[in-house]
Amino acid sequence: MSALVLVVEDEPQIAAVLEAYLKQEGHRVEKAADGKAALSLYRAAKPDLLLLDLMLPGLSGMDVLRAVRADGSTPVILVTARAEETDQVLGLEFGADDYVVKPFRPREVMARVKAVLRRASGRAEGDQPQVYRIGDLEIDTGAVMARLHGHTLPFTPAEFRLLACMGATPGRAFTRAELLQAALPESDALERVVDAHLASARRKLESAGGPGLLQTVRGVGYRLAEHG
Repeated sequence: MSALVLVVEDEPQIAAVLEAYLKQEGHRVEKAADGKAALSLYRAAKPDLLLLDLMLPGLSGMDVLRAVRADGSTPVILVTARAEETDQVLGLEFGADDYVVKPFRPREVMARVKAVLRRASGRAEGDQPQVYRIGDLEIDTGAVMARLHGHTLPFTPAEFRLLACMGATPGRAFTRAELLQAALPESDALERVVDAHLASARRKLESAGGPGLLQTVRGVGYRLAEHG
């Protein structure tokens, strides 16, 4: 799967290593060393994925992430020296799809890139496209698109995969562990990451006129209502 990857990293040596490994995997690469340049390249080049460092000069990585998410659902993997769980979850709440913590093995990053790009395609290898309809909510795994009342919702790849997992059996309560395994199997993220992604998905559903579609099941996890 060849893709255009925007590497946003202010340490030249790390950026060069990531570029070399990405090209070895057959991807095209653009690089930016600060947040302002990253946004300019993002808007001009329209990459398929961003590898985004949080600690950048000037405009922070979190600010870049917010701007990218306000514009669309391009997959984003955070690359950060911050190992604290709060920073990881905050990045995911702002719409990142996964994260790796420095120091990292380049092969680990390549595995995450492959996984996130595959998730962005809407399905795992071997899966057949499906269209799930829950009332006025339509989840189309072939088109990687969700619509509510006929309007397309701006879900990130991770949010889409989580909703598609629940959409297959509306009304069933899923544990966080089940959702993490089904939708984000290659990630070593904590189960709390599911809460971050689904909190964002719930806000989008409610803003589009779908209150109560995504439900929290106390002591268990989450479910999609059987009737939208």
